[in-house]
Amino acid sequence: MTKALTCQTIPELLDAQAQTFGDRDAVIGGNQRLSYRALRLAARRVAKGLLALGVKRGDHVAILMDNRPEWVVAFLALQQLGATAVGLNTWATPREMEYALAHAEVKVIIAVETFRKNDYRAMLEGMQPLASTFPKLKSIVWLGDSPNPPAGNGQVSWQGMLTMGESVADEQIDATARAVKSNDVAVIVYTSGSTAMPKGILLQHGLWILNAWNIGERQRATEQDRLWLAVSLFWSFGCVNALPNILTHGACVVLQAHFDAAEALDLIERERCSLMYGTPNMVQALIEHPSRAGRDLSSLRSGAMIGTPEQLMTAVDLGAREICNIYGLSETYGNCAVTDAHDPLSVRLQSVGQPLPGVTVRICHVETGALLPADEVGEIRVQGPLFAAYYKDPEKTREAYDEDGFFRTGDLGMLDADGRLYYRGRLKEMVKTGGINVAPIEVEETLMRHPSVRTAYVIGMPDPVLDEVLVAIIISREGAQFNAEELKKFCKQEMAAYKVPTKFRLTTDEELPLTTTGKVQKMKLHTLFEV
Repeated sequence: MTKALTCQTIPELLDAQAQTFGDRDAVIGGNQRLSYRALRLAARRVAKGLLALGVKRGDHVAILMDNRPEWVVAFLALQQLGATAVGLNTWATPREMEYALAHAEVKVIIAVETFRKNDYRAMLEGMQPLASTFPKLKSIVWLGDSPNPPAGNGQVSWQGMLTMGESVADEQIDATARAVKSNDVAVIVYTSGSTAMPKGILLQHGLWILNAWNIGERQRATEQDRLWLAVSLFWSFGCVNALPNILTHGACVVLQAHFDAAEALDLIERERCSLMYGTPNMVQALIEHPSRAGRDLSSLRSGAMIGTPEQLMTAVDLGAREICNIYGLSETYGNCAVTDAHDPLSVRLQSVGQPLPGVTVRICHVETGALLPADEVGEIRVQGPLFAAYYKDPEKTREAYDEDGFFRTGDLGMLDADGRLYYRGRLKEMVKTGGINVAPIEVEETLMRHPSVRTAYVIGMPDPVLDEVLVAIIISREGAQFNAEELKKFCKQEMAAYKVPTKFRLTTDEELPLTTTGKVQKMKLHTLFEV
């Protein structure tokens, strides 16, 4: 058993990895390179500053910044104090930001002054009066390009905070770190909140370490690996999956402040990145970038990605030949099923893999909850490493579990005879046409077997006779001709008649409605038929 896996808290993990890996690179970003030893020292230095600001065990502290080493350092510093990190969405609107800060009862905000088109200082000032909106907020720590950003009214610069911490003894940080327990909440992650306000998901130290270790084992991660990460750290894919995967394996994370295809290709080549965490739109942009052909991406090997078989194949074509297909939610610490990097490619393209160690997956009837046999589609329910609760919402927490203590994912899937899980879409995406349930992903996969179709999305549209009918949004392969009648004929040959889309709509990647994290918003695809 490795030293990392015996650690029960994040402070223990950081101490162990600094001792084991010392001068090996841990975090690279911008013009900074931090070894494991330097990362530990930086985290303790920031912890001292935060302690001097009044942050204590159990306090909630928000981090609002792009992917930079200070995000990781601030996160690890909070763990030294037994405080809870709240990752804020850098894409959030003022209304969304105000909700998260108020709901999480944040005591301190650590933020960059600006990021891309966002002026966070102006955004927060626009929420005045802060005292009534956020009664627990005491301080804002600004990490900016200006050496001395305006201070006062509880505001301090990053350097000013570090200076405050110089009077704090090492023994005080040692004591606060020792007091941290495995079941203490390390981070609150907010869901994207498509139709309702986001839920705050409470995630604990011990499971943050354990589950990410198992994810990395499926990717065959080692201390030799270097991960290119442009996926935002505030997203659970970043701070609950990628980051702890790397830290538990003594590897290195190469941060990209925000995704840019040209810069990403440069980083992967220059830093010899072997792992990648990507979304389909990111990988597509890398594949299509004019400079890719001249880049040496031979270092790429594995990583994690979600998407259709074709989208995963794009990552393989980029060079990540052992890319792992994954399944999970923030409530399951990022992933609860992952393919093995050494599984055959055919398996990794189709399946999301075996459940991770300690995870049990059931497939249940979507209406009765009855346990379904292999190869039947139903709701995916999970038992194992799971979130502690939805913050301040015991009713939703109770509703999230069935009578046997399994978490209701709201996703459709099936298990094969070998126990491999296959994702089949969101339960809310299930289309009931003529009284028969159809999983859209089955139709999508059929359409993408047609030589003219690169990508397909299938949704339900209202129908006065059948209640709903299936319609398809198609992105053609380069140079292929779109022919709706030909696609309909192909579907009739491959599937039962009730699964055949009644309408087809040709579109482009640019027309697709996306979330801030690059996922297609299926609930908005119907607007493409209204154009």
